[in-house]
Amino acid sequence: MTTTHQRLREIPYNYTSYSDREIFIRLLGEPMWQLLEELRAERKTGRSARMLFEVLGDIWVVDRNPYLVDDLLDNPKRLSALVEAMRHRLNEVEKRREGNEKVGLMIVAAHQAVDRFEQQFAETRALRAAILKKLSRFTRKDNILFDGLARVSHVTDATDWRVEYPFVVLSPDTEEEIAPLVKACIELGLTIIPRGGGTGYTGGAVPLDRMSAVINTEKLNLHNGVEYVDLPGLEGKQATIQCGAGVVTARVAEAASAAGLVFAVDPTSAEASCIGGNVAMNATAKSRTVGHHAG
Repeated sequence: MTTTHQRLREIPYNYTSYSDREIFIRLLGEPMWQLLEELRAERKTGRSARMLFEVLGDIWVVDRNPYLVDDLLDNPKRLSALVEAMRHRLNEVEKRREGNEKVGLMIVAAHQAVDRFEQQFAETRALRAAILKKLSRFTRKDNILFDGLARVSHVTDATDWRVEYPFVVLSPDTEEEIAPLVKACIELGLTIIPRGGGTGYTGGAVPLDRMSAVINTEKLNLHNGVEYVDLPGLEGKQATIQCGAGVVTARVAEAASAAGLVFAVDPTSAEASCIGGNVAMNATAKSRTVGHHAG
């Protein structure tokens, strides 16, 4: 068996930024990785290790592909066949272990990983149903998105840092829907991630927990144009633009310009970033110092 230093990828289908070691630990735990290293040193690995890596590869490729998750949710027989194939490989490893206790421990851990993989589908179905029932009281059902495309589209921002796919993506139609949706997500135990244009370079919109709900605010894209209002602590009426969180930054600049004013921020992502993100992340780039300001 070649060593991990000689082969960077032993787990099939691993085209992700995670190393084999990271995947192994995520699925089987750190103690099992240490056990594998001991078996390598004893030259007790070979065909059995390859079959174990094939099982981990099957689990990993599904975990990292929401389209495959959807397919298996829709086809229970296909899921059963996949799980049966995994167990068959592990049973073949069991036949070859020749009483080796370390290999036995590895097989037990792998069977537990397969159990978790299979159970995850039933849990996903149940949680999706619970989320849909609870959140559809506050927004349209087609604003509650579980499909692969929605999850893939919200797994990262401009950093392209991919950690976990969100469990659900919410796309509310109005600001009035936001507060009850947030409250309901908290009650469901979901981590909440607000997101606009997804142009951030700080990872602020990247889910770090599988049980995450991304609230996409791009539909909240209305503004009232420039209005002159009294503001606390300032004398005279001030130029303001009341915006929804999803208003694109450039649209605010255009509205200010049409009124003979300057919106004094200049992010390079102005044609894609949103006001909500500009405010939340203090992302204004270099400020302009000429002309009047629209707040």
